[in-house]
Amino acid sequence: MSSLESFKVDLKAIGDQPLALSLHADDAFFEAIGASEPRKGSVDVALAVNKVKGGYYELSFSLDGEVTVTCDRCLGDMSQPISGSGSIMARLGEGYSDDGDLVTVGADDGILDTAWLVYEFIALGIPIKHVHAPGGCDAAMVEALNAHSASPADDGGQAIDPRWSGLEKLKNQ
Repeated sequence: MSSLESFKVDLKAIGDQPLALSLHADDAFFEAIGASEPRKGSVDVALAVNKVKGGYYELSFSLDGEVTVTCDRCLGDMSQPISGSGSIMARLGEGYSDDGDLVTVGADDGILDTAWLVYEFIALGIPIKHVHAPGGCDAAMVEALNAHSASPADDGGQAIDPRWSGLEKLKNQ
């Protein structure tokens, strides 16, 4: 059985009672999805599927866990906690289509694979900037960064242009 099989929802089987699923995205999930980042993690996903008027289905996702991402500063792996929620609407129709917040699933099949939707909600939960806590970065990489970064002490003893001295005062506050 594929690690993504549990993420498939049979919309035709949803009655008047909402369907509640507890899913888990682990390392096998991220490997099967085949995306570049995140590559690993452990995220618990609560999925609620409700049939609403007009033949539509509301899928509500709630995520909580952590993923492994690359630190922006030292390029080492780091654990990034994530949590969030989101929802989409689905309906049965002629064939599969994804129009933003509305997914159409072929009426013949009626199966909606939520694996990629879960992955997208996980990716949206990752902050844009991710760095280790102070002192957590790879020491060798931080040393290499410091050796190659420009600093005011490395200006060769040249005086700062007086037009920039006011900005220098603001920078040092």
